[in-house]
Amino acid sequence: MSNCARLAGIKKVASMKGTPPQAAEHVSTIPYAEDVFSIKMMKQYLAKDTYKKLAATITRNTPLDASIAGEVAHAMKEWALDRGCTHYTHWFQPLTGVTAEKHDSFVDFDNGEPIMSFSGKNLIVGEPDASSFPSGGIRSTAEARGYTAWDPTSPAFIKRHGSGATLCIPTAFCSYTGEALDKKTPLLRSMQALSASTKRLMKCFGMPDENVTITLGVEQEYFLVDKAFYLARPDLVQCGRTLFGAASAKHQQLEDHYFGSIPGRILDFMHDVEIELWKLGIPAKTRHNEVAPAQFELAPLFETVNVACDHNMLVMETLQQVADRHGLVCLLHEKPFAGVNGSGKHNNWSVNYGKKNLLNPGDNPQDNAVFLTVLTAIIAAIDKHADLLRCSVASAANDHRLGANEAPPAIISMYLGDQLAAIVDSLEKGTAAAKKSGGVMKVGVDMLPPLPKDSTDRNRTSPFAFTGNKFEFRAPGSSQSCSSCNTVLDTIVAEAFDEMADVLETFPAASFHTKLQDHLREVIKAHKRVIFNGDGYTAEWPLEAAKRGLPNARTAPEAAKAFLKEENIALYEKYKVLNRRELESRYEIAVEDYTRRLAIEANMALDIAGSMILPAAKAEYSETLDAYAKAEATGIASGTAALKAEAIELGAALDALRSNLVALSNAIPGKSEGIVSAMTALRTTVDTLEKRIADDKWPLPKYREMLFVY
Repeated sequence: MSNCARLAGIKKVASMKGTPPQAAEHVSTIPYAEDVFSIKMMKQYLAKDTYKKLAATITRNTPLDASIAGEVAHAMKEWALDRGCTHYTHWFQPLTGVTAEKHDSFVDFDNGEPIMSFSGKNLIVGEPDASSFPSGGIRSTAEARGYTAWDPTSPAFIKRHGSGATLCIPTAFCSYTGEALDKKTPLLRSMQALSASTKRLMKCFGMPDENVTITLGVEQEYFLVDKAFYLARPDLVQCGRTLFGAASAKHQQLEDHYFGSIPGRILDFMHDVEIELWKLGIPAKTRHNEVAPAQFELAPLFETVNVACDHNMLVMETLQQVADRHGLVCLLHEKPFAGVNGSGKHNNWSVNYGKKNLLNPGDNPQDNAVFLTVLTAIIAAIDKHADLLRCSVASAANDHRLGANEAPPAIISMYLGDQLAAIVDSLEKGTAAAKKSGGVMKVGVDMLPPLPKDSTDRNRTSPFAFTGNKFEFRAPGSSQSCSSCNTVLDTIVAEAFDEMADVLETFPAASFHTKLQDHLREVIKAHKRVIFNGDGYTAEWPLEAAKRGLPNARTAPEAAKAFLKEENIALYEKYKVLNRRELESRYEIAVEDYTRRLAIEANMALDIAGSMILPAAKAEYSETLDAYAKAEATGIASGTAALKAEAIELGAALDALRSNLVALSNAIPGKSEGIVSAMTALRTTVDTLEKRIADDKWPLPKYREMLFVY
C-alpha cells in the first residue's frame, strides 16, 4: 500500500470512528450576532445618554466622549460575563498580516476578595510588548512599549474556544512614540481623509452636508485538503504551499468543478462556518466551488470598510478553525498548488454620501454630473498611483498568482465595460453618448443612458473593474489583509477628489456645468491610458501597457519601492495617513518578509528533497540496477534493454537532483532571483522523478490525491 493510500485509509477510518452526529444548528434558531456587543446590546446594557453618545461615534463618526468609557467598559464586562467570558483581549492587526491578542483575566482583588473588574482605562488603552512585532526599525528590542487603542467603530465580539470564551476588543496598535505599527490605524486615517474630501467635492454641487460611508464586500477564496495529507506534506505545514508536485492528469481542464455540486463533507463544513460567522455578526451570503479542484469561495454582504476588513480577518480564522473540526485544513496561501488556479480576494469598494452611492449614475442630470465627476476622479487616481495599488498587494505568495490564468496581471489598469467606456469616450470628444439620440453630451443637462447594475460584462483579467455600482479590485491575495489596499484606495481617491474640488470651486454658478464638462474632458485625456477593456492575459497587453507608460512591477520587492517615492511620501503625509518614517518602515518590513519567506521555502525544499526525495530516488535506482543485474546474470535477453534504459534515466535524474541540491544550497546566501531559479530547477527534477518512482516509494501525497479526496 502506498504512503498516500495509507493516509487516505487513515482518513476514512477516522471519519467512521467520529463522534455521533449532533442535531445540526440552524441560523433560524440562533440570534444574529449573539456574540457581538452590537448596537442592540449597547442599547440594552447602557444608560440612554451613554448609548446615544457611543452610537453617534459609531454611526456618524463623531469624536468619542472619553467620559463614557467607564460605563461602557462596565456594560461590556457584564455582557461578556453573562455569556461565559473569563478574559478580555485587545484584538489588533500588527504588520505580520495576521491578528494578535494578549488575554487578561477579569479577576481582580478588593481587600483580599476576588472581584470581576474591567475599567474604562482597560477598555481604551492596552500596553502590549511592541518589540517582537515587525516595525521596520521604528522600535528596537530594547524599546518594548507599544499601545493598543480601542476602535469603537468596530464592535467588540466574543471568541469561543472549547469550554471557554474571551471578549475581543478591536483596537489600533501604535508605538510609544506614536507611529502606527498596524494595518488598522492607517485605514482609519484614510477613511477620515476620504470623508473630508468627499464632503468638499459634494459641496461643489450644492449638496447638503451628509455622512460619508465607504463600503466594502470581500469575496474570499480558499482551498481545503484532508488533514492527513496536510500533515504528510512538510512544505504545506511550513510554507503554506507545495514546493513539489507533478500535475494531476485531471485537474481543472474540464471546467467541471466551478459552481458544481458541493461535496457533502465540504457542505457540512460550510454550514458550520456560516453558523460561526452568524454568531459573530458577519453576514455570509454566497458559497460555491471555485475553478480549481478543492477550491471554494465565501462572499459576505457589504459593510463599512473598517468593519469589513476586521470581519475578513475573522472569516479567515473561522475557516481554519472550523476546517480543523472537520478533519480538514484550510489553505489560504495564494498558490498552494502549481498548475491550477490560485486564490485571491475580490475587494468590492464604493463610496456613499448619505444614502446615495456615488458610483450609481442616478436618474437625473445632476446625479449624472456627480457620477461622471467621481468616475473621472477615480480614473485619475488609479492612473496616477498605480504603483501604490500594486504595492498594497505585493507579497512573496502573491507573486506566484498575479499574472497567472486566474488572476489579473501585475499591471494595474481599469475596466469600464463597453457602455461606460463609450460614455467616457463621448465625454472626452464632446459627441453624442451611447444609446442616445443625436447631439452632444452635456454634463448636468442630459441624462446618461440607463446603467443597470449589470450594465457591463465581467472582466476577470482586470485588476480594477467597474461592476455596476462599485469597483472590484481583484489583485489582493487570499491571505492578505484588505486594510492595506483600502488604505491606498481611500487615500488616492481623497487626493483626486480634492484636486477636482480645487478646480470646481473656481467655477461661477452660471457656467458651472459647461466648465465642468471641459475640465472632465481634460482629466480624461490626461489619464485615459489606464483604461483597458481587453484581455489582460494576452502576451500583447504587457507590450501595449509599456507603450502607454503603465508601470509593471513583477515582483514584491520591486513593487515595495513605491513606499519610498517622494511623491508618495508627500501624498501620505498630506493626508496624515502615514509619515515618512512609517512608510520607510513598511518598505523594510515588506523586503524583509519577502526575503525570510523565500529563505524558509528554499531551506524546506532542501530538507524535503535531501531527506525524502533523494532516498526514494536512490532506492528506486538501486532496485532497478538489481533487477538489471539479475536479468544479465540469468542470460535472459528480454527486458534487459528496458531495465538498462530505465536505470540510465533514473541515474541521470539522480545526478540532476544532486546537482540541483548543491546549486540551491549555494544560492541561498545570494540574491532572491538566484534562489527562485534554483528552486524552480530543483522542482522540475523532483516532479519528473515523481512520475518515474514507484507509487509505494514516493514519500509525499500527490496532487491527484490531495485535490480530489475530501
